[in-house]
Amino acid sequence: MGHPVTTNPFIIMLINMTVVFIVLISLSFLIRAIHYFDPTAPKEESKPEVAPAPAPEPVAAPEPAPVIEEGISSETVAVIMAALASCGYGASSVHGIRIANHNSTPWEQSTRFQPHDF
Repeated sequence: MGHPVTTNPFIIMLINMTVVFIVLISLSFLIRAIHYFDPTAPKEESKPEVAPAPAPEPVAAPEPAPVIEEGISSETVAVIMAALASCGYGASSVHGIRIANHNSTPWEQSTRFQPHDF
């Protein structure tokens, strides 16, 4: 047992690849057999096929319009809505538009901004 059978690397490669593929094919058959003989699989009952009744289309509730404070022009509202739409927000995410009180405290101003996770 002191001498190798062959020193040709291509023959060694073919032998190794043959062994690997035989093992892979054997594992594939074993997995298929396990799925076929699986006792824990739910039993399928033969039921007559009945065409499902068409589901009625849900009636979409109209989205509430945002509350707009007096003194804000329609052009300003359009610009605000366009800016929000470009950021990925829809009209349903706007609950109201009002003029900011610049004399408020930082604590009051921080309640206006809600972080958005991207």
